[in-house]
Amino acid sequence: MKIAFLGAGLMGSGFIRKLLAEGHEVSVWNRSFAKAKALEAEGAKAYADAAEAVRGAQRVQLSLADDASVDAALEPLAGVIDRETWIIDHTTTATTPTRDRAARWLERGYRFVHAPVFMGPANAQEGTGLIILSGSQALCDAVTPMLQPMCTKVVYLGEQPERAASFKLYGNLVLMGIAGVLGDVSRLAAATGVPAADAMALFSHFNPGAMLPARAARIASGCSCRSAANSGDCAHQPFACNRRASGLRSRAVDARQR
Repeated sequence: MKIAFLGAGLMGSGFIRKLLAEGHEVSVWNRSFAKAKALEAEGAKAYADAAEAVRGAQRVQLSLADDASVDAALEPLAGVIDRETWIIDHTTTATTPTRDRAARWLERGYRFVHAPVFMGPANAQEGTGLIILSGSQALCDAVTPMLQPMCTKVVYLGEQPERAASFKLYGNLVLMGIAGVLGDVSRLAAATGVPAADAMALFSHFNPGAMLPARAARIASGCSCRSAANSGDCAHQPFACNRRASGLRSRAVDARQR
């Protein structure tokens, strides 16, 4: 299949290498041409002009920086991309602009799907990790077989085209929270005279992430008490649990301020 890929950064380059390894013919455009040109040594064809890159492509895939870069790359191509060409955007974008973008391209008669990923560059090249997508069930069912070789799993999230964008942000928020908590662990270790590496070694034995689905389900149900999070059984009314959690947080703040 002839694929045009817009964006040859760390993630885009990984995707491009995977597509080349799968035997696809890949045309590459990047805002800084040198990054696209570097991939010619691996079998891609680099273009300085995005319109030339997408001409004749059966799929146009994107992995860019943000909403503004997606629109800047795509909008000039509205009269160039063939109506039968798939447009698959892997960029992490905001919910409302994604909704508007999907509506705009669908109204033009194009097959546009937002399919953000939970991957690093190595995953993109290996074809491991998670791709999430949303929009018309028929559209997403048709595009899923194209995405499956690029990942471990494809998850469909519903009919709203912007829904995958929201879920990607939820996941990123959790990842940022984990990074912040680990920073707190490192600071606490220093305060208690324990090397950070020793403290972090705890998590090779204890995986808090294993508790995440049960805790998330309880919070979604309105309960955040410790017994429910740990055992799945809740003896409190949801509002009582939330008040209890708020009280614990207040006491923690008071302790830090003393």
